[in-house]
Amino acid sequence: MLSLHTSPVEQPGIGDAGGMNVYVTELARRLVAMGIEVEVFTRATSSELPPVIELEPGFAVRNVVAGPLEPLPKAELPSQLCAFTAAVLRAEASREPGWYDLVHSHYWLSGQVGWLAKERWGVPLVHNMHTMARVKNAALAEGDSPEPSARAIGEAQVVEAADRLVANTRSEARELVEFYDADPAEIAVVPPGVDLGIYHPGSAAQARARLGLPLDREILLFVGRVQPLKAPDLLIRALALLVERDPAARDRLQVVVVGGPSGSGTEEPDHLEALARTLGVRGLVRFELPAPAEQLADFYRAASLTVVPSYNESFGLVALESQACGTPVIAARVGGLTTAVADGVSGLLIDGHRPASYADAISTLLLDDEKRAAFSTGAVSHASTFSWDRTVEGVLAVYEDALTAVRRQREASIAQLSAAR
Repeated sequence: MLSLHTSPVEQPGIGDAGGMNVYVTELARRLVAMGIEVEVFTRATSSELPPVIELEPGFAVRNVVAGPLEPLPKAELPSQLCAFTAAVLRAEASREPGWYDLVHSHYWLSGQVGWLAKERWGVPLVHNMHTMARVKNAALAEGDSPEPSARAIGEAQVVEAADRLVANTRSEARELVEFYDADPAEIAVVPPGVDLGIYHPGSAAQARARLGLPLDREILLFVGRVQPLKAPDLLIRALALLVERDPAARDRLQVVVVGGPSGSGTEEPDHLEALARTLGVRGLVRFELPAPAEQLADFYRAASLTVVPSYNESFGLVALESQACGTPVIAARVGGLTTAVADGVSGLLIDGHRPASYADAISTLLLDDEKRAAFSTGAVSHASTFSWDRTVEGVLAVYEDALTAVRRQREASIAQLSAAR
């Protein structure tokens, strides 16, 4: 596997680490459990990292030196593609011929490396986009910077080169065809999963006690990287509207933001706090650093509602994790969130990004205990249909299909050569 810009060992919610990190880690672990050896190549971001980290037998993370040993913005990573690719090819060259059976790349930068590795090694390339420039630019958050044309061109090249593309949802599959002219026959829809051993219902009171959250307030939760794309500011604006409509709500509401600055959000890392202060609700907002999975599950259990107002999501693992813990979700009706959230069953999907729309939805659920309880039950039921084991089964089927297709192409080429002689 290739995961150039972010490592499976990084904490999701910090920098560029997010749902993709969870995806790569969970997929690799379950492949290993099925007897498939996995090596993940990623860029080293510290001199303290060893060249190889074995997370468990059969699952190794290779930290490749490509550029300075420090985090780099994604915009600067294309300049390190040559160095990264050379290291990947050297690793294969040190093995016996045919060591790697297949390359699975994640995000377009890794896809560029996978494209060359596929050609050099004669193996299939399976690719996950995770996010796409043309899709993001079609629904850009206010104040966010558009993705560069170089990325869109690079993505189109990867789509052309890949033997198979894995899409998280049917809507992503349609976007691959619409925006990148992908061949529908080469796209497989395989939804991500959720670790139901970690994310499951539990006592909200006990979770709040462990986290130091008040028992007498409704907790509105945001989890994710703090950047315009994820729109955490929208929740704070909605909070201010709720307080403006009903000043007594100041004694009943609390917003918790779990995440760190990322992308263009790093340019003004304190902008959310400043916004809350300007809107007069700073005392109602608690900011938390990204949390490991077990603690994150407690945040979900402690919350009354989880709000996911993103402008674009390839899937929306946060929504799925929250629902698995029994906490309903209010989310934007975009991308994979239309699959991750069952509208009217496990939560509510909101059209557009008006703070008033979110304030209305929050009020609706907070004032209707019966509906919220029904949504909580529906959330657990909906999330239970997504499992990483099912994801791995789907991805394995894609691998087998790609391997068969490449083998047939090779046999056809050999037959043509024999006929020509």
